[in-house]
Amino acid sequence: MERIVIHSDLNNFYASVEKKLRPELAGLPVAVGGNKEERKGIVLAKSEEAKRFGVKTGEALWQAKRKCPGLVVVPPRFEEYMKYSRLARGIYAEYTDLIEPYGIDECWLDVTRSTRIFPEFRGEMYVGEGDERHFSPEYLAFIGDILRERVKAELAVTVSVGVSFNKVFAKLGSDMKKPDGTTVISVLDYKPKIYPLPVDDLLFVGRATAEKLKKRGIGTIGALANAPDGLIKGIFGKTGETLLKYARGLDDDPVRPMNESGELKSIGNSVTYPHDLTSLEEVKKQIYVLAESVAARLREADVGRADTVHLWVRYGSLESFGVQKKVRPTVLCGEIASHAYALFCEKVRPPFSVRALGVTVSGFDNNVTQLTFDEVDGNYKKRERAERAVDAIRKKYGYSKLQRGIMADDIIAAHTDIKGTHLIKPARFEDGEAPPPFKDDD
Repeated sequence: MERIVIHSDLNNFYASVEKKLRPELAGLPVAVGGNKEERKGIVLAKSEEAKRFGVKTGEALWQAKRKCPGLVVVPPRFEEYMKYSRLARGIYAEYTDLIEPYGIDECWLDVTRSTRIFPEFRGEMYVGEGDERHFSPEYLAFIGDILRERVKAELAVTVSVGVSFNKVFAKLGSDMKKPDGTTVISVLDYKPKIYPLPVDDLLFVGRATAEKLKKRGIGTIGALANAPDGLIKGIFGKTGETLLKYARGLDDDPVRPMNESGELKSIGNSVTYPHDLTSLEEVKKQIYVLAESVAARLREADVGRADTVHLWVRYGSLESFGVQKKVRPTVLCGEIASHAYALFCEKVRPPFSVRALGVTVSGFDNNVTQLTFDEVDGNYKKRERAERAVDAIRKKYGYSKLQRGIMADDIIAAHTDIKGTHLIKPARFEDGEAPPPFKDDD
């Protein structure tokens, strides 16, 4: 059965909520940003007016103000953003229970079996006959417009909507008309709409993957879709099969209800810094800060130990790279940080200027791998118990009550609780890449 899958993306979400709550900000260039003194002086979100000045998500506030001297910076209020996210999902829930969040500001919806709930459509709902019968693009646009207009009317924030027959194309569609637009990518017209687009517009195609494809003359989604299976699978292995499926419109991944989580593939955190890191000592401390969060989240998720550590680095020039390595399975912060720092030292030589770092782990054993004699002799279990005890103390008394020695002389690092203060955006790793620290909410 042909599906109707919608991807909704709340535009400039944090800034839009702030403008809704503070009418005096209407028409002004606005950025939601952190406190510079707490090493969070970066742009988390920006309004359309700020975007016209070239303000970008993730850059330092001083850089944004240089581009836009009249920029109004307001502190984030995550409880308000969560409230409006829930309100938007409440509107979606009137039409379907198949709502899969993709971060705080995005959702996939499957409305295939609930089309009767929408108002009567006065045009042609279908085109074609028999096996060639499909939902008409006009009908799909009608459904997308209803959701978009309701969000705008009831919440006073705008949403961009993509409507298609699978999740990948629906997501691609929501990116095509921003802000406040509906894009339909139907079975009837997906090739002329999708195939000319750059291959890195395809969901989950990261920088390294795109570069490998482009080196072989595959620069568009259409070129990927028409590439020989053997070539793509030879380059990327099993991942190549997924890339071909996505490019060819064969994505059959279901929209999962909010209370049904898919299998966890990776756990990571990343941070953009207000001032570039220029010394190995700074980098090492910040890697430990990230590893603290990652290890704590790994233990909390109860998916066992991880056997792969990924490091992502963005330079001050905004160029970035990712790298990964297989390791002895672990849930320990010290081991994760040590591997990540070793990867940094292998790949980066002074002098350097680092704008952002990310640490992620993957390859979970789901608690079925047996400890080796080496691990028992190395007191692995004792160290794991100690780290779990630290988790419990921090949960009860606060993050800063217990700190590692490496952070003792750095008050800012010692009080940077990434796990407690960051909203996590779902992401996948490919070829050692990590997602950007903040999604650019265009």
